[in-house]
Amino acid sequence: MLGKGVVGGGGGTKAPKPSFVSYVRPEEIHANEKEVTEKEVTLHLLPGEQLLCEASTVLKYVQEDSCQRGIYGKLVCTDFKIAFLGDDESALDNDEAQFKNKVIGENDITLHCVDQIYGVFDEKKKPLFGQLKKYPEKLIIHCKDLRVFHFGLRYTKEEEVKRIVSGIIHHTQAPKLLKRLFLFSYAAAAQNNTATDPKNHTVMFDTLKDWCWELERTKGNVKYKAVSVNEGYKVCVRLPAYFVVPISLPEEDVLRFQGHGIPIWCWSCHNGCALLKMSALPKEQDDGSLQIQKSFLDGIYKTIHRPPYEIVKTEDLSTNFLSLQDIQTAYSKFKQLFLIDNSTEFWDTDIKWFSLLENSSWLDIIRRCLKKAIEIAECLEAQNMNVLLLEENASDLCCLISSLVQVMMDPHCRTRVGFQSLVQKEWIMGGHCFLDRCNHLRQSDKEEHQRQLSLPLTQSKSSPKRGFFREETDHLIKNLLGKRISKLINSSDELQDNFREFYDSWHSKPTDYHGLLLPHIEGPEIKVWAQRYLRWIPEAQILGGGRVATMSKLLEMMEEVERLQEKIEERHHSQGALPAEGPSLLRSSARLSSLFPFALLQRHSSKPVLPTSGWKALGDEDDLAKREDEFVDLGDV
Repeated sequence: MLGKGVVGGGGGTKAPKPSFVSYVRPEEIHANEKEVTEKEVTLHLLPGEQLLCEASTVLKYVQEDSCQRGIYGKLVCTDFKIAFLGDDESALDNDEAQFKNKVIGENDITLHCVDQIYGVFDEKKKPLFGQLKKYPEKLIIHCKDLRVFHFGLRYTKEEEVKRIVSGIIHHTQAPKLLKRLFLFSYAAAAQNNTATDPKNHTVMFDTLKDWCWELERTKGNVKYKAVSVNEGYKVCVRLPAYFVVPISLPEEDVLRFQGHGIPIWCWSCHNGCALLKMSALPKEQDDGSLQIQKSFLDGIYKTIHRPPYEIVKTEDLSTNFLSLQDIQTAYSKFKQLFLIDNSTEFWDTDIKWFSLLENSSWLDIIRRCLKKAIEIAECLEAQNMNVLLLEENASDLCCLISSLVQVMMDPHCRTRVGFQSLVQKEWIMGGHCFLDRCNHLRQSDKEEHQRQLSLPLTQSKSSPKRGFFREETDHLIKNLLGKRISKLINSSDELQDNFREFYDSWHSKPTDYHGLLLPHIEGPEIKVWAQRYLRWIPEAQILGGGRVATMSKLLEMMEEVERLQEKIEERHHSQGALPAEGPSLLRSSARLSSLFPFALLQRHSSKPVLPTSGWKALGDEDDLAKREDEFVDLGDV
């Protein structure tokens, strides 16, 4: 019944005394293995999704746990996602299925969401790409949604390690053909949705009827009409097959410049004003061509600008707003604050956190986008003006600003179905270049660590700076494009007073959640979305923790200060053995969970609280301050 195993031993030496005794019979081991197999979570595949490779006995580490603990399970790769199937998910599948995402789970990573893949070789982290000669003992995946996954492969069979690592690298990095994307397999296998009621289902805007329904919903059918001139994409592949234009616009004008220079309807306000967008006309050097374009634009603007009955304000997002390069640069800096391997590395940046966040300029970009959307809402709501968004292709910043305006002004867009329909209308049918911006085909030959996946191929534009030369240049450009444009483009400085009055007036009244909603845009109000960007820091997941969470952190800080004071006094007044520690405000420091204050994770917090620089500032040469780590958790002393 008893079995013995010998660990160690070497040639020419006496074998050591057995140090391990097994009290489990071999047949019991096989029975346990069978039981574990039966408990494995079933892989849920979408229609058309196929399993490509898998590996068993993979350890998924708990990222915020410095003890390198985790759960064992199976790592699989399909033609749609990377998924980890752990034994602890079985209860979730049975008891809480209604709370799960129907497309991907918490431990799923879509292939297009993978940003970088790293391998750990002998405790050294290296990026993985192409064919590997040696396979890692640990796999680290950085996601575009700022998640980081750690998978231990030390106890996985060698052949399975080769298959899963090679498969993940190939299907996330190798160039693809368009028809090999999963969406085509899914579209062919998924059942058609026979529901036709737009009120309860996502409107796809792929039929003339869908656009007519949206016009009727927003009361825009009085001044605007849906057209099918681009049916079959015979005019322009950039425009949807069906779209909406002013009712007085001849359809022949759409054909003239392949859809460029045409005001396309986005949304109508309750007072009849509309939000429109327009792509720029092709740049011409010939005076005759410029005159033709000017005459064309004069006729177009007469359809939307008929004072005093109808006035339009033009917002040129290509020259008077953020550039896409500025946004990409800021986001690249911003995401580096969160794409780290563990919570210890995160807390190492605690001292310079706010300066790093400010230097990224990401929150300022968020504020400027919200401010621009509020300015447009003020024109529509308070000044009864049409707003025309101008952009080179009307498919990047136009999509963003238009979506923000509709979320603020239209309660329907704040519902689940309404928001899905909004994304479909403004981004999918709006012609946003997801394929190029996200590099879905992996055909862009860019640096591995500095990918500019969301940038267009246009040259970088510097931020507009006011001055004599800039003013003269703007004036020249406006003259080249026609005097009517120069009359319609208003200086943002002139709108500051109206904007501030509109903004302050709305925030001074009780909020109507079924009407206009304006966000706060003051500097301190623009904060990091902790539930998204800090999802693996337990303290940050206390949604609405308020005073309870604040008091807990204050008590924890008081405890650390008390302990530090005791250490200083003991060092100055005693050279002997350290006396026993006195009473503390919080004797057992427990890490908070998302269920706090109703539940605590009963284990000691691994988050460092006080930097060692604080010790050195006090002139105390404690051995702890000489440790390699910058931070020391005094609770471990």
